[in-house]
Amino acid sequence: MRMILLTGAALSALFLSPIALAADASPLPASVKADARALESKIIAWRRDIHQHPELGNREFRTAKLVADHLKKLGLEVQTGVAHTGVVAVLKGGKPGPVVALRADMDALPVTEQVDLPFASKVRTTYNGQDVGVMHACGHDGHVAILMGVAELLARRKADLPGTVKFIFQPAEEGPPEGEEGGAELMIKQGVLDTEPKPQAIFGLHLASAYHAGTIAYRPGPAMAASDTFTIVVTGRQSHGARPWAGVDPLVTSAQILVGLQTIVSRNMEVIKEPAVVTVGTLHGGVRRNIIPDKAEMVGTIRTFDEGMRRDVHERIRRIATNIAESAGATADVTIETGYPVTDNDRDLTAWAAPVLAQVAGPGKLVEGTKTTGAEDFSFFQQKIPGFFFWVGATPPDMPLDKAPSNHSPLFKVDESSLVIGAEAMASLTVAWLSSH
Repeated sequence: MRMILLTGAALSALFLSPIALAADASPLPASVKADARALESKIIAWRRDIHQHPELGNREFRTAKLVADHLKKLGLEVQTGVAHTGVVAVLKGGKPGPVVALRADMDALPVTEQVDLPFASKVRTTYNGQDVGVMHACGHDGHVAILMGVAELLARRKADLPGTVKFIFQPAEEGPPEGEEGGAELMIKQGVLDTEPKPQAIFGLHLASAYHAGTIAYRPGPAMAASDTFTIVVTGRQSHGARPWAGVDPLVTSAQILVGLQTIVSRNMEVIKEPAVVTVGTLHGGVRRNIIPDKAEMVGTIRTFDEGMRRDVHERIRRIATNIAESAGATADVTIETGYPVTDNDRDLTAWAAPVLAQVAGPGKLVEGTKTTGAEDFSFFQQKIPGFFFWVGATPPDMPLDKAPSNHSPLFKVDESSLVIGAEAMASLTVAWLSSH
């Protein structure tokens, strides 16, 4: 992680650079910070309420109603039921100008909370046929509360706002239930970016355990990985475990394929160009110690940052699996499901946004983060219009980052001071972008 120190002369130099011209030409109103701070207690209360009542993807009924009711009270034009439970709202400023979109994801995870909080989730539900706990273990409760606060802050400034803001409260970022569509991809399919007013840019954020509260992190270009899933079914010929020569062992063949897959990254990918990951997460086969089964199945994940490398990994998985299986007298059926694309921050928009975030974060608190092999369906929006996605640190300052429970952990905990920073950052980007475009 490369630290950007913004103090004294360095800060002045930054704002004289070409990257900073747009932000410098339209300095942020000092009242944005004050307005955000005035809403902090509300934002925290919303976040705690949502945290205590989490809902899985495509089932965010209560959360959507909370959001829609709030936006209607602010006088926004509100549409509900988008992509099942999504909420889209429009705030038209008092002055003519461009259109920008702001996005927050609303869904929780099938995780049983282990954090000792007075507002900890006790919710349980059924997920893909299993009884599970439900928890906001990835910070989406904070994202919703932040954007609700931003909507109120901007609504108060409506008369002076030069342009239009489209608020997108999105369901199912973590993926819809099996057999359903959902998330950003479905919102786009239903026209969220094509219906008037059409946004020319979109901003999104994520609370992150990888950074301390008070820190804002960003990265130009590929920032989060594309995520794909592969399934390999190896078919052999069943036999008695005492007579392996009478059959074709799909377990041994699967083990050879698994080892072969490890060479894709270690020997075939140009890792100095972009990193890549190929991981087998499950391997199942057989029911008894002395029976060689006829089939085995492995399922894994692929993470890449480059479309060419992504296609290459897919092809190599197919080739390795089928060729190794054939050499053993077995067959391999390979299925690859493409998931989220690379979260690729528009470089011009990122260069423009960095000085704005520097003003919000303060000296030494804006960092250029490392790439993360996590994935985000905000990437679908970025395929359609320029988008900028950034991280707001959520780990308490006194906790070592290597000890902090990560996003998706049952112990994930948000330092609530990060919420107002996120709200100020989103509001500042919005005001500055509308003013300078």
